[in-house]
Amino acid sequence: MKKSTKIKIWAFFMRLGNKCGCHQREDRSFKIKGWQFPVCSRCTGILTGQIIGIILYLFKIKIPLYVDIIFLAIMFLDWYIQYKKIKESNNFRRFVTGNLAGIAQMNIIIKIICMIYSTLF
Repeated sequence: MKKSTKIKIWAFFMRLGNKCGCHQREDRSFKIKGWQFPVCSRCTGILTGQIIGIILYLFKIKIPLYVDIIFLAIMFLDWYIQYKKIKESNNFRRFVTGNLAGIAQMNIIIKIICMIYSTLF
């Protein structure tokens, strides 16, 4: 594949990541062979966590709501500690906490959908 084609594909995904609301900071993003991911490491973790959340649902693995809240709180705490300049987060920690939050988000969304479905039908 030509380099100009690769650049066009990469630019398309970078615009898509930006439209999803990611800040796309280079220092907070993973790279493969010099190409920056279209979303930061925390957003990458959230997206993979959401996929994991769907897989867990398909395998009928249920996570209690209090665990979802803990998962979300862990990501918030990582962000807050960094925001208050207590300790700088790193991309691995952002990815892991994002993963937990993504699993929790998807689990909560699925619970809401199931509740609405059971109420209507």
